[in-house]
Amino acid sequence: MLAIDDTLSIPDDELVERFVRATGPGGQNVNKVATAVELRFDVANSPSLPDLVRERLLAKRDRRLTLDGVFVISAQRFRTQDRNRQDARDRLAAFIASGLRAPKPRVATKPTRASRQRRLDAKRGRSTIKQGRTQREWD
Repeated sequence: MLAIDDTLSIPDDELVERFVRATGPGGQNVNKVATAVELRFDVANSPSLPDLVRERLLAKRDRRLTLDGVFVISAQRFRTQDRNRQDARDRLAAFIASGLRAPKPRVATKPTRASRQRRLDAKRGRSTIKQGRTQREWD
């Protein structure tokens, strides 16, 4: 059971784990032990997720989401299978938790008169600096 928060948890039978050989350091151990974890979670068809959370997660443009709505995490940060497995589960929980809250709507604001004046003063200052760099020929 993967607990996301007090109200939401994902049962283990919805998670598909596959253990593969990791790349990178590890000596001879890396060639014979499958320590990397590939964790798959079907966001689109999960009965555990509320509809609003599912829509928010599928709307994210995350490269780990497949076209079928399956979230794939590859964890090979650590040298042991257990730590990689826990890392993948933590990352999945963080992804699902990010879909629990609705994004705060952006409120459009106007620039203040003072900020517009500062911008124009800075432009004028840069202009005079650049004008000072040019050499003029006097007739």
